[in-house]
Amino acid sequence: MHTVAILVLDDVVPFDMATPIEVFGRTRLPDGRRPYTVRLCGPTPEVRGEAFTMRPPWGLEALADADTVIVPGCAETAPPPPPEALDALRAAAASGTRIASICSGAFILAATGLLDGLSATTHWLAARALAERFPLVDVRPDVLYVDNGQFLTSAGAAAGLDLCLHMIRRDLGSAVAADAARLSVMPLEREGGQAQFIVHEQPPVPRGSLLEPVLAWIEDNLGQDLTLEAMAARCGMSERTFSRRFREQTGTTPLQWLLRARVRRAQFLLETTEYGVERIATQAGFGSPTAFRERFKRVVGLTPQAYRASFQAQPA
Repeated sequence: MHTVAILVLDDVVPFDMATPIEVFGRTRLPDGRRPYTVRLCGPTPEVRGEAFTMRPPWGLEALADADTVIVPGCAETAPPPPPEALDALRAAAASGTRIASICSGAFILAATGLLDGLSATTHWLAARALAERFPLVDVRPDVLYVDNGQFLTSAGAAAGLDLCLHMIRRDLGSAVAADAARLSVMPLEREGGQAQFIVHEQPPVPRGSLLEPVLAWIEDNLGQDLTLEAMAARCGMSERTFSRRFREQTGTTPLQWLLRARVRRAQFLLETTEYGVERIATQAGFGSPTAFRERFKRVVGLTPQAYRASFQAQPA
């Protein structure tokens, strides 16, 4: 029997907490036995959720006896994790316990120092904040989960389900994990990563900047063959000066900015039209369908066809 302890702190996110309870609690072996025991643990007798109050049956001492500890996410307004909870996580790690976080639970796990020098992920909206707050952690915002062996992290709440199924497959094999996935009405593996859900906003440009007119012109002419020379000439600058000022004001290069603009245009067309790949490649300025497919998948993590199948608006 494998014991899974779920550590709940104040302002825990209900879905992040419920996912491992549901997935591990419903997993069955071929002979019908339950391979997992799930325990809800807290640092105090009463823990406040986002919309409820709960009384965890187990305290922090249960982490010492667990085979796996799950750290769900907490709301942005949650107080800092109590030191005794961080100490309990460190002690569990020292004894070899597997520890996984869901969504913003990565912030709690990172606060223990256990993720220093390792790759980790969290919800893409919080990835920059995680990287800034914990610079020793290699934050990967474009994946659904990261498995470092003993320490695992997942992206948003739904990616927590991907991670739980991944751990079940590690523990018990693909057949048991596939059954658990079917009970959750979920594929055992999803195509692509977080990148497909990220809104690729362009870096802001200061109001009144010399770049404002040229960026508007680029957006209006994405279907054209836009070169660095043409963009610089639009501003009346040399290519070198234009590139330097562009990076100073946006944090990226002109060509990287142009690629993101073209990807956003392609995403919009895939979501809202029935245009074929050739037409979208032309209107977004990728030059050829082959170049479009390759660059789109590199940025988004899905092929254009797979992206359309997942995100195209359906008629009412």
